[in-house]
Amino acid sequence: MNQQLVLIIDDEPDIRELLEITLLRMGLDTITAANVKEALLSIQKYKPDLCLTDMRLPDGNGIDIVYYLQREFPEIPVAVITAHGNMETAVEALKAGAYDFVSKPVDLQKLRDLVQSSLKLSKPSKTEKKPDVKKGSEIIGKSPAIKKLKNTISKLARSQAPVYIQGESGSGKELVAKQIHQLSSRNDAKFVPVNCGAIPENLMESEFFGHKKGSFTGANTDKIGLFEAAHQGTLFLDEVADLPLDMQVKLLRAIQEKAIKPVGGLEETAVDIRILSATHKNLEHEVASGRFRQDLYYRLNVIKLEVPPLRDRQDDLLLLAEFFLTRITQRWSLENMKLSADAKSALQHYTFPGNVRELENILERAVTLCDDEVIQPDDLQLPQNSPVLNNQTGNTINNTVGVSTQQEQTSQNIYSSNTTTTGDSSERSRVLQALEQTRWNRTKAAELLGMTFRQLRYRIQKYSLDPKQETALEN
Repeated sequence: MNQQLVLIIDDEPDIRELLEITLLRMGLDTITAANVKEALLSIQKYKPDLCLTDMRLPDGNGIDIVYYLQREFPEIPVAVITAHGNMETAVEALKAGAYDFVSKPVDLQKLRDLVQSSLKLSKPSKTEKKPDVKKGSEIIGKSPAIKKLKNTISKLARSQAPVYIQGESGSGKELVAKQIHQLSSRNDAKFVPVNCGAIPENLMESEFFGHKKGSFTGANTDKIGLFEAAHQGTLFLDEVADLPLDMQVKLLRAIQEKAIKPVGGLEETAVDIRILSATHKNLEHEVASGRFRQDLYYRLNVIKLEVPPLRDRQDDLLLLAEFFLTRITQRWSLENMKLSADAKSALQHYTFPGNVRELENILERAVTLCDDEVIQPDDLQLPQNSPVLNNQTGNTINNTVGVSTQQEQTSQNIYSSNTTTTGDSSERSRVLQALEQTRWNRTKAAELLGMTFRQLRYRIQKYSLDPKQETALEN
C-alpha cells in the first residue's frame, strides 16, 4: 500500500523540518513548499492526500491555498497553522473550507491527531468503506430543499468547523447534526447530544466538564463530563441559547483552548471534539438583547445551516407519512396501515407548525383511533380552525378538517372524554382499571373504554402492561 503524502507549506525552514520529522515518524511521506507559487505547483503535480499550510507566506497567505483547493481539488483536505491566539484568522480559514487549524507554537500531539483524522477523508482505498449513515437516522426526502440540505451536510462533514444549525422546533436539527457526525472522519467516536435547557443551572459546569470526588456535596466519585465523553467525536449543543451567561463564558474558553478543567480539579484536560449547536430561537436577536455573548456566537456560528420547515418541503410529506406509519405499526405489532385519499389531502393542506415531530405524533394518534386499516381525515384530529396551505396561492387559510363525528358519538365513554385533557399516566390508569374490571378480557375492556380492540392492544404495549395478567376469558 502506498504511503499517504502530505504537503507542508511554510516559509520557515526550521518549521518545515520539524513538521517533516513528525509526519515521517507517523509513517507518512512528505513534500514541502516555501510559498504559495511552489505550493500550487506541488498540488497540481503530486495531488497530495493532505495540505498543511502556514497562514503567512511571502507571496500570499494560507487562505489563498484553501480557496484554490476548494475550487480545484475539493477532495484534498487542508489544515492551517495560525499565530497563537489569532482566532479570527482561524475562523476565517474554517469558513473558507479548511478542515481544521493548529496554533503556534505547534503542539505536536494535537498536530498528529489532526493529521490522522483529516487523512480519513482523503482518497479512501478500494477496500476501505466510506462513512455511511446508520439505518434509522437518515434524512428522508427528495424535495429540492432536502436535496440542498443533504448536499450541504456532505460538504460540512469534511470539515471540523463549528456549525450552527437553525430551524423551527421539530424540524430535525438533531438528526442533521447526527448525520454530519456519521459522515465525518469522527464517526468511529461518540455523538453526544445535550439539551442545554434541560440541565439545572447549578449542575451545568459539572455536567459539561465533570468533577472530582469531594468537590461539592454529593460528589462521591469522580465523574467525566460531556466534553470528555465526546472526545474525538462530536458534541451537539441543542437549545444553546438557553445557556446562562456565566456558563457561556466557560464554554467559550473550553472551545478556544480545546481543554477543560473538572470542578475541583487542578489540571486541565485536553479534549478533541467538534462542536455542533442548534436552537429554535434567533441567536442574532439573543445577542442584540444581551442574553447571548457575541464572542461565543461568532465562535459557534462559523458556518450556519438552515433546516427547512416541513411546510417548505411539501413534496416530502407523504413520503415521511409512509415512513412513520411503517415504523409505528412495526413498533406496536399492528396491521399495515395506509392513508385514505382524503386523509392525504388533509395532511397536504396543513402547515405543520410542529414540523416533522408533529407529523409523527399525529400519525401515531391516528393509528390508535382508526377503526380499520385505512386512516381517514377524522382519525388525524388536525386542530380545528388550524391554518392550512392553499394549493393555488400558497397562503394560509382556516381549516375545519379534523372535527371528528366519531369523537362526538363516543364523547361519553371512558377513553374519549379524557384523552385531550390528561396525560399518559392518567390514561394508563384508566386502561388498567378497565382491564382489571373485566378480569383482563381485552375485548370487553375495549368496549368499556369505547375503543377498538387494536387501540387497546396498542395501549397495553405502549404502557408496558403485563400480558401475563390476561386471562383465558379473552375472545
